[in-house]
Amino acid sequence: MTRLPSLYISHGSPMTALQPGLTGARLAELAAALPRPRAIVVASAHWLARRPQVGSAATPDTIHDFGGFPAALYRLRYPAPGAPALAERVGHLLDQAGLAATLHPGQGLDHGVWVPLRLLYPAADIPVIPLSIQPELGPAHQFAVGQALAPLRAEGVLLIGSGSITHNLHDLGAGYSAQRQAPYVQPFVDWIEQKFTVGDIAALLDYRRQAPFAERAHPTDEHLLPLFVALGAAGAQAQRIDAGIDLGLLAMDIYRFD
Repeated sequence: MTRLPSLYISHGSPMTALQPGLTGARLAELAAALPRPRAIVVASAHWLARRPQVGSAATPDTIHDFGGFPAALYRLRYPAPGAPALAERVGHLLDQAGLAATLHPGQGLDHGVWVPLRLLYPAADIPVIPLSIQPELGPAHQFAVGQALAPLRAEGVLLIGSGSITHNLHDLGAGYSAQRQAPYVQPFVDWIEQKFTVGDIAALLDYRRQAPFAERAHPTDEHLLPLFVALGAAGAQAQRIDAGIDLGLLAMDIYRFD
């Protein structure tokens, strides 16, 4: 069986589901270039827990975990099946690595999961397993989660970290736009890409101290932590896929790790 890469996807606003723009085009291109996975595991910035939790529902619900958007967005569903047996394997791999995990049979698919998957695999016919992140434990912990799950890549499972390469929603009212980009976005994006280019994993894990404008780009880091899951699963051989900058402040970079 072909070993799959791992991915980090900037999922952007929930409105990406209705207005996919460049992100939709890039994800469709990526899906066409990948072998079809037998299942997908997604570590989402929108499922936070103190310890790893693995969604084990046979038919996970579509969660609309946002407010104030057009009614059409709430009518969208992503009816992908779950994979309870594979969820148990995910939990077992995490347990073996000393990362005690629990199964969560009631967990659905939050928008960090279903919005990008609608653009990657719109037929919703590939089983999906959501995975929580641990915002209190930092990048090195999420890197270890990815390392623990790396064997799944050789079993036809696509591992995805879903977040945003920059994510400062406090700046939504600051007047940034396609014509006036937030000044911290490009320096932060460039630093991340440069560290991947030279394979400096130590610097990436220490991004909060070393990256320019780290605390402006991520006042809290739950949207960058899924990057380290994808990185841990496959190592630092990274391909950056530029999907533009949304609203002048949300960089939509996608990373593919082989």
